[in-house]
Amino acid sequence: MMDESSEPATARCPGPSVQDYLDQDSRPVPPALRYERNDYLGSEDIDTARFTSREWAEREMRQVWRRVWQFACLESEIPEVGDHEVYEIGDDSLIVVRTAPGEIRAFVNVCLHRGRKLRTGGGNVSEFRCSFHGFAWNLDGTMQTPPCAWDFPHVTPEKFALPEAQVATWRGFVFINMDPYAESFDSYRGTFDDYYIWPLENRYKSLHIGKVLPCNWKIAQDAFIESFHVIATHPQMLPWLADANSQYDVMADQPNWNRMINIQGAPSPHVADSVTEEDVLETFYDSRAFYAAAQGRDLVMREGDELPAIPPGGTARQVLAARMREQLAATSHQDFSETPDTELLDAINYLLFPNFNPWGGAKSNIIYRFRPNGLDPDSCTAEIIFMSSPKQPGETPPPAKIRWVPEDMLFADIPELGVLGPVFDQDCENLPYVQQGLKAMRKPGITLANYQESRIRHFNRTLDRWMSR
Repeated sequence: MMDESSEPATARCPGPSVQDYLDQDSRPVPPALRYERNDYLGSEDIDTARFTSREWAEREMRQVWRRVWQFACLESEIPEVGDHEVYEIGDDSLIVVRTAPGEIRAFVNVCLHRGRKLRTGGGNVSEFRCSFHGFAWNLDGTMQTPPCAWDFPHVTPEKFALPEAQVATWRGFVFINMDPYAESFDSYRGTFDDYYIWPLENRYKSLHIGKVLPCNWKIAQDAFIESFHVIATHPQMLPWLADANSQYDVMADQPNWNRMINIQGAPSPHVADSVTEEDVLETFYDSRAFYAAAQGRDLVMREGDELPAIPPGGTARQVLAARMREQLAATSHQDFSETPDTELLDAINYLLFPNFNPWGGAKSNIIYRFRPNGLDPDSCTAEIIFMSSPKQPGETPPPAKIRWVPEDMLFADIPELGVLGPVFDQDCENLPYVQQGLKAMRKPGITLANYQESRIRHFNRTLDRWMSR
């Protein structure tokens, strides 16, 4: 258990806070982004076994993954009756299927005769028929008459219905829970909806990339829920990303979600004394702003363009936000004239336990998802999903299919990722060495910063609660 008897940690990086920057926003900032809370959760080390132990991975599957709500697919991926996706986690496999125009259900993806998987991928079917001996189930999970029924007097359709998981939908996403006694998804989210304010249901999946990484899924996820690593891993961002000034929201009474807000278009406090506003603007354009590019935004310099001028008393951040509105007005049917700077520029990342990582933003959004790779504690699957706004109302393209890339392929080699690709590669370069290092380390736990790594502590505190139930 985490020791909370010590005095709360109140230290913060010198310099402007996120809320100080939002005070200077050119438009009113929504209350959801004015919220700030960081409960002190202790400063004890986190044991390393959770990242390296096969026994832990197996127990985690029983105690966590079979009992929590988790993102399985999008509603748009199964729009018609009979449309389905296969969702797999650890050794478990589920068919998530639209059984009626307004109904989605999830069934264990196993023939109850001899155990063959019923489906090996998504598609559209009128029934679930086993390819081995022909046992079949209706879309609602009820069993059809078995082949050679005379030889199965002990099998009745009533007793051979497919086991079922709970299903919930949220803003176009489908979540499942394998525990029939689990709390509702509405209750599970707590106050998450009050602070995640962007209409994902109005966007479409424009890109979905998946890759196996050589590290535990928690090591991978931890790397993307803090900005402390920017100074060493992404030094090219320091002139325009206020990394150490990031805001981390963790609440002891909200165990299932947390958040961080990273200011962009302002310098890191590590280099602020040597960086001018013009430097911020120039380096932002030079790097093409990984977040803006990854979001499908066109805030980049073209050949022959001149760097926008910063007016007297103005800031690079204000110029970038104004330029963003101009470009969006020219390329989008939506009106962003009253959208605050922060929703156009900043990296706003949420985590809904255990692994739904949606980014906030006014135009488009990124979703990260990290999962165990079977029961192997030394590998995981990492996914990057782009949720984009349609170019024209009513012209929503079909959702992109997931594209699994080879382990030896870089994210930088995927053009659609924009500048997010090489940045993701910088992160991933560390991960196998963390996995190896934790096995060699003689210290029994990892040590976390009180504030900048508080989301990692919050996540592990919630994980410990599930593991101890």
